Amino acid sequence: MSSTCRSRGKSSWAELEGINGELAAQIIERENKNVNAVVVAANSFGTSEINCFRVRVKVDKDGIVTSTPRIG
Repeated sequence: MSSTCRSRGKSSWAELEGINGELAAQIIERENKNVNAVVVAANSFGTSEINCFRVRVKVDKDGIVTSTPRIG
């Protein structure tokens, strides 16, 4: 998490690596009501700005989480 994000609640979810991305997004939003989890392709380009209310859930072609989702 970026030092600029002073979020309350959980800020990263290493335990979700390897599971279905849609399920991971639901878990993230349930565990931290302050964020919006967005499922994206692992190889897609995104904006570089920090958003303290967003978690990108990066998935492979099969929809499996490839890296630790975290706020930013």
